[in-house]
Amino acid sequence: MHIPAAPTGELSILPFRQALETSGLRGDFDADRWLYVPDFYTEYRYILGTRGEDPLICIGVNPSTAAPDALDNTLKSVQRIADFNGFDSFIMFHVYAQRATRPADMDRELNPLLHRENMAAFAYILASSRRRAPSVWAAWGNIIQSRPYLPGCVADMIALGESFGARWYTAGPRSRKGHPHHPLYLRKDSPLEPFDVAAYCAGL
Repeated sequence: MHIPAAPTGELSILPFRQALETSGLRGDFDADRWLYVPDFYTEYRYILGTRGEDPLICIGVNPSTAAPDALDNTLKSVQRIADFNGFDSFIMFHVYAQRATRPADMDRELNPLLHRENMAAFAYILASSRRRAPSVWAAWGNIIQSRPYLPGCVADMIALGESFGARWYTAGPRSRKGHPHHPLYLRKDSPLEPFDVAAYCAGL
């Protein structure tokens, strides 16, 4: 369980590029295999995944407690589905970078600095797809409704994705309100299906 110690606006936020440049230097995980930014456990996380040339970029709402070699059940499901769909790696990213096991504990108001640095991280991982256009799996479930600022964050991600030619997907049945299925409890052989994320976001 991770309960935020304070709103992120009260914390010192490490810029994404600075966190990326130092990631793996601590030597407590295999930096040739894992991409973990920042590379220490703190109140936010930009990226957690494996290194490759053709990653499946999975998007949740916000990170919880997972770390390299200590994946939670959600991340284990993401890895299995990435393998099944033919990707050589996976990257877990989030609409909002604050760690909180319970979405109800997330910031009540958007922290613009954290969001800006999170979008810098998203641009970096979009550029990491070298074999084809970036493949982005929307997988945030109904909790996208838990904070009013989250749809705006998704809209920013869509705009950024367009500049990289990103292709969006879902897996599993969508909710009655059209929200994409969360990775937990999906079958490991769940296929990815094309997703019109712009039309979806317009209805949020």
